[in-house]
Amino acid sequence: MKIVISVLGRDRVGIIAMVATVLAENGVNILNLDQTILDGFFNMIMTADMSGASISLKELQQIMKDKGEAIGLEIRVQHADIFQVMHRV
Repeated sequence: MKIVISVLGRDRVGIIAMVATVLAENGVNILNLDQTILDGFFNMIMTADMSGASISLKELQQIMKDKGEAIGLEIRVQHADIFQVMHRV
């Protein structure tokens, strides 16, 4: 199962490391990521594979939401199919 992780907030040291650590600790494989920083705002979109994950999508969503809120970021985790449908033009 592929997922899309989006991260938005003020730039700070360690954002990518924090997200990658949570994923690695739970058996989620990063497939691709794209990040930009514009006027101090960090924006990242990452795709990952949950086929070997040790937790459910719902659990991962809550972990990422909590971690993001703790450092002032908005982190969303969505099933890739849902993400594509929501962003279809």
